[in-house]
Amino acid sequence: MTKQDYNDLTYEIIGACIEVHKALGPGLLETVYAKCLAHEFHLQEIPFQKELFIPVEYKGIQVQSDLRCDFLVEDAIVLEIKSKEKVLPIDEAILITYMKLLQKPKGILVNFKCLNLFKEGQKTYVNELFRMLPEN
Repeated sequence: MTKQDYNDLTYEIIGACIEVHKALGPGLLETVYAKCLAHEFHLQEIPFQKELFIPVEYKGIQVQSDLRCDFLVEDAIVLEIKSKEKVLPIDEAILITYMKLLQKPKGILVNFKCLNLFKEGQKTYVNELFRMLPEN
């Protein structure tokens, strides 16, 4: 995939999140948004995995963990969703760690507990893997 492919997929993911937010509004539980977003991905034919277990390797051994990302979209972008008053730095750090462990170049953090999801409810993150991708 190229940087443009990732950017196009990011646009689709955020669009699906906006569609869910537009229909439901803010203030529901994260689990409700996750179920509705999974349905929206199905409707838009966007391939995803939900509640994906994240493998942890430490100094050559696989460590049993219960880490799960909310969504891995098209085996390319890690999507973490929240429904809380304010996204904290630890929420961002967790997403960045998931990107590293899954070796994915891009991640999106979406907070459904806001009035305007496009303006204030989502943020995209990239790492060194993204910088190495071809432009087109």
